[in-house]
Amino acid sequence: MAFTYPEARRDNSKVDDYHGVKVSDPYHWLEDPDSEETKMFVEEQNKLTMPFLEQCVVKELFHQRLTELYNYPKYSCPYKRGKRYFYFHNEGLQNQDVLYVQDSLNSPASVFFDPNTLSEDGTVALKMGRLSEECEYFAYGLSSAGSDWVTVHFLKADDLTKLPDILERVKFSCLAWTHDAKGIFYNSYPRQDGKADGTETTTNLNQKLYYHVIGTSQSEDVLVAEFPDNPKWHSSLTVSDDGRYAVLSITEGCEPVNRLWYCDLQQLPNGITGLLPWVKLVDTFEAQYTYITNEGTVFTLRTNLDAPRYRLITIDLQKPEQIQWKTLIPQHKKDVLGFVECVNQRYLLVNYVHDVKDILQLYELQSGKLIRDLPLDVGTVVGLSCKKKHPDFFYKFTSFTTPGIIYHCDLSQPDPEPTIFRQVEVKGINPSDYQTTQVFYPSKDDTKIPMFLVHARGIERDGSHPVFLYGYGGFENSIQPYFNTAYLLFIRHLGGILAVANIRGGGEYGQTWHKAGTLGNKQNCFDDFQCAAQYLINERYTTASQIAINGASNGGLLVAACVNQKPELFGCAVAEVGVMDMLKFHKFTIGHAWTTDYGCADDPEQFKWLIKYSPLHNLPQTPRDGTPYPAMLLLTADHDDRGSPAHSEVCGHSPAWRGPQPWANSAAAGQSGHTQWTWSRETHR
Repeated sequence: MAFTYPEARRDNSKVDDYHGVKVSDPYHWLEDPDSEETKMFVEEQNKLTMPFLEQCVVKELFHQRLTELYNYPKYSCPYKRGKRYFYFHNEGLQNQDVLYVQDSLNSPASVFFDPNTLSEDGTVALKMGRLSEECEYFAYGLSSAGSDWVTVHFLKADDLTKLPDILERVKFSCLAWTHDAKGIFYNSYPRQDGKADGTETTTNLNQKLYYHVIGTSQSEDVLVAEFPDNPKWHSSLTVSDDGRYAVLSITEGCEPVNRLWYCDLQQLPNGITGLLPWVKLVDTFEAQYTYITNEGTVFTLRTNLDAPRYRLITIDLQKPEQIQWKTLIPQHKKDVLGFVECVNQRYLLVNYVHDVKDILQLYELQSGKLIRDLPLDVGTVVGLSCKKKHPDFFYKFTSFTTPGIIYHCDLSQPDPEPTIFRQVEVKGINPSDYQTTQVFYPSKDDTKIPMFLVHARGIERDGSHPVFLYGYGGFENSIQPYFNTAYLLFIRHLGGILAVANIRGGGEYGQTWHKAGTLGNKQNCFDDFQCAAQYLINERYTTASQIAINGASNGGLLVAACVNQKPELFGCAVAEVGVMDMLKFHKFTIGHAWTTDYGCADDPEQFKWLIKYSPLHNLPQTPRDGTPYPAMLLLTADHDDRGSPAHSEVCGHSPAWRGPQPWANSAAAGQSGHTQWTWSRETHR
C-alpha cells in the first residue's frame, strides 16, 4: 500500500534560543488545538490512518473475540461505611462500573450509583467518590471525555436524594470529609481566561484547598490553604483515623518528596472559618511522608527518609524534633515497602514488593512485630479495603492469567484465616494453558533488569513468535503483573508472547531504581528497553521484525526514543499520548510537575540531557544506514489534559525521512486521557 502523507505548512521564522543553541520550531502552530489549520491537519492524518486500520483482515474476528472475552463480571473489594457495605461491579461490557450497596455481606445488593445513566455514549465517568464516615453523604466527581477536570456533586446516602451543592474547577483533588459530616475538603484552581474542558493547553497553577459546608454555595467555601509564593505546589488532605487532625501533604512535582503539615481540628473553637493554623511538622522537600494512622499524638508514617526502599516511623507531635523520631518497621534489605493500612485498632496490613511481585503481611501496630504472612500467589494486590475501627478486611489479587480473586479475613474471629470471598473466571480462558516466567537480562551497563514473559505453555524457542513488549520506566511507577484480556487474545490466537520489562525509572526496587532512570540518567530507561528486545532475539523467542513495542504517556516517550535510537530492533511501535517534545513539555497543562523526573530545558545543563533524546528533535533526516523505521502509530486523545495532543501532532509531521510504513497519527476524539495498560491499586480506608 502506498501512502501519501498530508503536508503541513512550515513556519521557518520560529526559532527558539536555548542557552545559545538555536532550535527551529517550524510546526509550533500545531500546538493550538483550536485553530482551523490544526483541525484540518488532524483530519487529514486520520484519513491516512483509519482506512489502513479498517482493512486489517482479522479486525472483525478480533473485535468479536475481544468482546466475548471482555464480557466477564468485574468486582472491587467491598468496603464498609456506617452499617452497610459498598462495592463496584461491572456486568461485563458496561461503559462505567456501577456502585452497589448491601446491608450485610450476605444480603441482596441494590444499585447505589450508576454512572452509565449520565450520558448516552458513556463518556461521563465517575472520577472520584467519597462516602462520609458514617454514611450520611456521598460526594462524587464527574469528568467528561477523559478530562482531569471534575465537577463534584452530592447525594444523601440514605434515600439517594440529590443535593443542590456543586463544586467546580476541581482537578487533581482530594475529597476528605470531617467526621461530623458537616463538610468536605477539596482542591480547585482559580478561574482563568479561555476554556477548561480538557482540550486546553494552558498551565495549571495556584491550586488551593477549600472546605465546603454541606447545604451552602461554593462561593461561600472556606479557603483553608494556599501558596501564593509557590504557584506550582499541590496539596492533598487526609482526616486522621480519630477525626481529630487534618493532615496536609504538599508536593511540587512528581518526585516522591513532600512537606507534611497538620492542624488539630479540636483546637478550633469556632470551627473551620478561614486559613487553618497549620503546624509544619516537615517543611522541606527532602523525603516522602505518608500518614498511616495515629494513636493520640503519635503518628505512624511511611517514609523514604534515609530509606530508598521505605520504612515505617513514629513521630510524637508533642516531641516533634527529628532526633525523637522512632523506626517502627525498618527498611528491608531488598524488598520495597509498599502500601500500609491499619485494621482492627492494633494491626497493620503491610505490603512488600519482592522482585516485582507482592507480599502481604500482618504486623502489630505498637511493636512493629511481624505476626504472619497472608496467602498470596505470584502476582499483585490491586485492591484493599479496611478501616482501623473495623475488624475485617478484603484484598483483591490478580496476575497476568488471573482476572481477580477477592479474599476476606475477620480478625475478630479465633485463628482468623483469609478465605475466598469472590473469584472471577473468564469463559474460554484456562489459566493452566499459559505460563508466566520472570527472567533477568543484562542491560547495556550489565545491570540486571527483570522482565515477565507470558506465553502458551511449552512453546519452542525457534524465533517464530510475535512479541508484544511493554514498558514504562518513570515516576516510581512499578509495572507489576496485571490481567488484560487483549494480551491473552494475542497469546492464544497469534501464538504471541507478552513481555513486560521492568526498566529503571520505575519503583520496582525503590528510590535507587527510580533515580537510576531520571534526569541525567534517563538514557538508562531506553538502554534497558532496547536490551529487552535484544535479549528476546538472542534467546530465540522471536526476531526483530516480529517485535511490537508499546507504552503510554512516559511510556510513549520511551517507545519513540527507542525507535529513533534503534529502529532495527523493532517491527512495529505504538506510542500512546507520548511526551514527545522534551524542550517544551513543561509549558503545557500540568507538564511542569514532570520536571522532577525529566529536568527542564530552561536549565542549561538539563537542556543538554533533553536535546539528546527528545523524540521530536532526534528523527533522522535521512535513512540511518538504510535501516527502515518500523511501522509506527501515534495515538493522542483530544481531551488529554496531561500528555497534550500537540506532542504527537507535531512529532507526527516532523520533516524527517519516513520508512515504507506509515508514521500515522490518530487523534481519537473523546477518548480518555491515559489508556490504562497498567493496573492501579484501589484502597478504601
